[in-house]
Amino acid sequence: MRPMSFGQGGPQSQWDPWKPQSQQPWNSGGGQSPDWAALAEASEARNKRRRLLLVGGGALATVAIGAAVAVAVVSAGGDNQANSPTSQVPSADIPSESASAPSFAPTSAPPPLDPKDFIASAKKDTAPLSPDTLFPGTQLTMGETTYKKGPTADTKNCASASGGTLPKILTANDCTRLIRVTYSADGIAVTVGVAVFDTEAQAAKAKGETNKKSFVKSLSGGGVKPFCESGFCRTTSNSYGRYAYFTNAGFTSGKDVTEKDTEVFATGDNLQLFTFRQIHRRGQAQASAAADE
Repeated sequence: MRPMSFGQGGPQSQWDPWKPQSQQPWNSGGGQSPDWAALAEASEARNKRRRLLLVGGGALATVAIGAAVAVAVVSAGGDNQANSPTSQVPSADIPSESASAPSFAPTSAPPPLDPKDFIASAKKDTAPLSPDTLFPGTQLTMGETTYKKGPTADTKNCASASGGTLPKILTANDCTRLIRVTYSADGIAVTVGVAVFDTEAQAAKAKGETNKKSFVKSLSGGGVKPFCESGFCRTTSNSYGRYAYFTNAGFTSGKDVTEKDTEVFATGDNLQLFTFRQIHRRGQAQASAAADE
């Protein structure tokens, strides 16, 4: 009987380094040695494959990270800026403190001119002056009463058109002109006299020196009967600007005026107020003309 020998009697097994189930043949008791060259070649192949996988994975990771960054940049620069906090404003160059401030044209209007300034002295009060410019028209309505305009007069001799203590006062303060006009209604007449001076101070001084015996002479004619040529009449005096103005009111019948005759007092007061307004309007007209120049 033949003795049995191991490692003989069948096909020789083949070892494949890429197949986990393959086995490398080993001879017990001094058979063939391992194929070291094949083992080294297989190990090199495995290492090369591993390097290729690492390089490919790194490239994919780089692409993924780049895509994520790109998405983040697009998101930050898109429409979402409208939802960002208001404190996150873009940076800008801020001018230094030495930079000159912009200049703007003034928008506020200049203060209005004072009408009284234009009637305070002859130098500025240059508008035409006459009985008709101070007392225009043919009648005057004050309240419920209409006064008919009567005769007018204009003289440079102030003393000649005044009476009592007034002629001396007007002369002493250098009165240059005295304009008079008469209005009448319901048996009552009043003469208004406007004395003209060069300065406001002269007019104020003249007014301050008058008394109950200072009056302008009544002016009759043109349908107005003589009045206040004798007896008692009601007189007033005042000043505004370079003008001093006076009233002399009474009955056209010649009757004396008493404190009970309120109609006469009202007539004098109405004409005194109207004269003041006319002088003021004179100043307003000249102030307006000067502002338009």
